[in-house]
Amino acid sequence: MGPESRIYAGLKTGTTAAGLRLALKNGTVVEQLAEFTPKPGDGVFLRAGTVHALGGDIVVFEIQQNSDVTFRLYDWDHLDPKTGKLRSLQVDQAIACIDFAEGPVGRVAPVVEATTPVKREELFHGEHFWLWRLHGQSPFSVGAAGVPHLLVCIGGGGQVEHGGATYAVAKDDVFLLPAIIGACTFRPRSAVNLLEIALPD
Repeated sequence: MGPESRIYAGLKTGTTAAGLRLALKNGTVVEQLAEFTPKPGDGVFLRAGTVHALGGDIVVFEIQQNSDVTFRLYDWDHLDPKTGKLRSLQVDQAIACIDFAEGPVGRVAPVVEATTPVKREELFHGEHFWLWRLHGQSPFSVGAAGVPHLLVCIGGGGQVEHGGATYAVAKDDVFLLPAIIGACTFRPRSAVNLLEIALPD
């Protein structure tokens, strides 16, 4: 993550549809976007209708509803590598979907649920998914009976243990824990950073 990294999330307070159209015409749309410089581990919750973009050298893990629809409001004058031309925009559809009353969107404040055997932070607890971040080096429990869980290793590594079998987990690995298997043990090799995602029960 470099000094030019930015998360654009929401519009500045007072931005209107007419003002946004004018900014698009004048090439000043970036001035209408709320933005901040992220730090490693930051989380942002974007509701439907929120204008958003990433800038600079940044990698994110995104959880989203299954949808093939993207309305491109502005494309930073990027050229399509296949055609060498500007990609098409869907300005009218995008503006029709924007929630202009929402305003700027900031970082989510993690809630520490436990500090032992590892630090467990709740990042999101909504109607569509729950998300926790776990950090530590002692063995800990992941998953739960009757609810599928997803594990994403964002740092370090270790192994998942269940039913006498072990499964190696390295940085950037994604594991699905089916609802039927219940809780498992995660045994870190050293300090590990893990995201755990679940559907609401």
